[in-house]
Amino acid sequence: MQRMAEVMQVINRYVPRNFYPKIGMILGSGISALADQMTNVVSVPYQAIPGLQAGNVSGHASLLVMGYLNNIPTVCLRGRLHLYEGIAYDSIRILVQIVRKLGCQVFLITAAAGSIREDIGAGELMMVTDHINFHPGNPLVGPNDESIGPRFLSMEDAYDEGLRTMMHEVTSRLNIPLAEGVYLSTLGPSYETPAEIRAFKKWGADVVGMSVVPEVILARHCGMRVVSVVAVTNAAAGLSAEKISHEGTLHFGEIATRKLIKIIPEFMKKVSDTI
Repeated sequence: MQRMAEVMQVINRYVPRNFYPKIGMILGSGISALADQMTNVVSVPYQAIPGLQAGNVSGHASLLVMGYLNNIPTVCLRGRLHLYEGIAYDSIRILVQIVRKLGCQVFLITAAAGSIREDIGAGELMMVTDHINFHPGNPLVGPNDESIGPRFLSMEDAYDEGLRTMMHEVTSRLNIPLAEGVYLSTLGPSYETPAEIRAFKKWGADVVGMSVVPEVILARHCGMRVVSVVAVTNAAAGLSAEKISHEGTLHFGEIATRKLIKIIPEFMKKVSDTI
């Protein structure tokens, strides 16, 4: 396990002067263009950080970006790392803990997802209210550092109710529809079968994807409040005549990004005023 003291020694070489961020975010497939809205940025490639490597998924830039969004100091993970790339939980843990150690109290997580609900179509947005962890294992397995978080972590309030209320206030003012629901995470990289989707629907899932949950667990473990909005990029397997593809994910992710570009800077401003 990479020691965070060594990691932060490297990160601190890049931190801009008088940069005190309180909000961090991670941008998923097709959504990374949102980072182009940031100003006065300093970018650090993941492979320059001890214990990390660049991701190899199209649509993920693999950059730690420090800068300002709507004049709010922000840490942005432009692209994520996935277990299906053969990457260990340790690497995801390093990224999330960097965000916390830089001072962030709130973590905004975006991702692409397939919809299990007929009323949520491709290009639309859904805010996560809860999740079902169908990933193998848990990122907190192994020795626990009590200076970072508790051995046993409650997940009852994983998705902060106050942040969700603020997100709804922003989307309502901007007249952008925002559904709510449960996210189910799978390992991937293969998409789900129609039979799996039928089972997930019975379990209470509304969307399905290959990320989010490990990052939420790690963010809550180190004390950050979490809010997550996913871009719906397709109907899940067996629910549409359209074939699921990563190209389609990126296409409809871009459509949803146009909405997020309007929503997130306003949300950041609203949250910043309360911290």
